This record gives sequence, C-alpha cells and structure tokens, in this order.
Amino acid sequence: MAMARDAGARARGGSRRLAFFMAVLRTHPSFALGYAIVLMVVLLAIFAPWVAPYPPETADPVAFLQPPGWPHLMGTDATGMDIFSRVIWAPRIDLSIAILGTLLSALIGTTLGALVGYYQSVRGLGRFGAGFVMRSADVLQAFPVFVFAIALVAVFGQSLQSIVLAIAFVNAPIYLRLMRTQVMSIRTMRYVEAAWLAGMPDWRIIARHIVPNAMAPVLAQLSVNIGWSVLLTAALSFIGAGVKAPTPEWGSMIAMGYQNIVTGHWWPSIFPGLALAVTVFGFSLVGSSIEVLSDPARRRRLAGRLETVRGIAP
Repeated sequence: MAMARDAGARARGGSRRLAFFMAVLRTHPSFALGYAIVLMVVLLAIFAPWVAPYPPETADPVAFLQPPGWPHLMGTDATGMDIFSRVIWAPRIDLSIAILGTLLSALIGTTLGALVGYYQSVRGLGRFGAGFVMRSADVLQAFPVFVFAIALVAVFGQSLQSIVLAIAFVNAPIYLRLMRTQVMSIRTMRYVEAAWLAGMPDWRIIARHIVPNAMAPVLAQLSVNIGWSVLLTAALSFIGAGVKAPTPEWGSMIAMGYQNIVTGHWWPSIFPGLALAVTVFGFSLVGSSIEVLSDPARRRRLAGRLETVRGIAP
C-alpha cells in the first residue's frame, strides 16, 4: 500500500509539473517557439533519410544551379546536388558535433569548477591548485574564441573528433566559472557545514549537497552553448577547417554557394544560412526558458501569475 501511495504521489507531482510547464509555454510564446524550433530540427536530424527526397551527396551535372521550384524545392547548387535534401541532412552532423562538444566541455568545466570553488578558500595545496586552474582558464579565454578553435583543429588534425575537442576546450572555462561562482556561495550554507561537521568526506559533500544545487545556470548555459557550438562548427567549415565537402553541413554549404551570389544564384547559400540562424535562435530561446524554470524564485513568481489556472504549481 505504501509503495502504491508513493507511486501515486509521484504521478500527481509529475502531472502538476507538466501542467505548470505547459502553462508557462502558453504565457510565454517565445519559449514555446524555441522548443518548437529545436524539436523540429531534432526530428529532421533523426528522420532525414526518410524525409529528404534526394541523396545528400549525389550530384546531377545536368541539374546544376536550378532555381527553387519543382522538383527541387530549394533549388540545386553548382554541382547539381539538391539543397533541400542537404539542408535536412545537415543537422545530423552539426547537432552531433555541437552536443558532444558541449557535453564534454560541461563535464570538464563543472568538475573543475566544483573542485576550485570548494577548495579555493582552503589554505595549502588545495588553494594553490584552485588558483592554478583559474589562471589557466584566464589564459585560454584571453585568446579569441574562433582563432583558438582554428588553432586546436590545426593541432589535432581536420576531423569530426578534432572539432568536438575544439568546442570542448573553448567552452570549458565558461562552465568552470559558472560552477565555481555557484559553489563558493553554496559552500557557506548551513547544510553544507552540517555535513562537514558530521564527518562526511569532501567528495561526497560536493557530489551530494553542492553540485545538485549549483546546476541551474549550467543547465541554462547548455542550451545556449549548443546553439553557439552549431554556429562555431559552421564557421570552421566555412573557412575549410571543419567538415569537408561534400558532407552535408550548413557552413560548408554556405561556403560552396556564396561565390554564386554575385551571378544572381542566391539559393545555394541563403537557405542553409537561414536554417543555421533559425536553429541558433531556437536554442537561445530554450536556454532562456531553462534559466527561468530552474530558478526556484522565478518559478514561485510564475506560479503566482498562473493562479488563475487551477491546480498549477511549480
């Protein structure tokens, strides 16, 4: 009976949270737009083989630079490849690189940030190590991001793995600083001091009491950084340091088509550019919504505004 009551309570709590989330989306259309864009891009990436009308890397010399129309909805490029099919296939590459690179950077940055924030106020070797990590992060962030990413790709070699590593290195200091700031404020809380006085080891205090309560800004930053990483991937491909043509990728498609704009053939670069801009915009909106929903104070204010919706609670 107790297990059944617990299961029922969890189900009711989940339904209330879902109802609250849907109410927030109804009152914040921009958040709903962001989730719709991201969901559409993810679905296109998953179902690209069934949605795309043509193979993304098959060229038809007879159909080169055909304007948008039928049977090529977005026209063809200078090699005769269907732009609509390539725009649909491109998120598979861009999102995969961006998500892997961002998650790796978050893992590295949050781990180092939690350790630095916890030990920075401690004397001895821990404080020295924390200071060394922060000065190293300052050195990394002193370089222009794009130039630093190009240098990393040049060092590791031009491959998908190199782009993922470049994104991870570039973004890691952001998460390090976010987590460090959160941990330094949480470390002085009474429940953390109580856990320390109870003899709990440092690693357990960090993992159980500090990191879970410091993740709100990190989660919000994740979505923003995924969109930014998609843009960085496209920029590297645009200058020839990223994904190699003819692999369908928005940056390389823009690079292949921008030379034809002078002759009036705008569609080979405009359509992938629009897809890239809309995707980055969608992830930015999702990041804004996560920042609001993960903040308890903002959730309470939103719940106050949604009192007219019966049964809604954060």
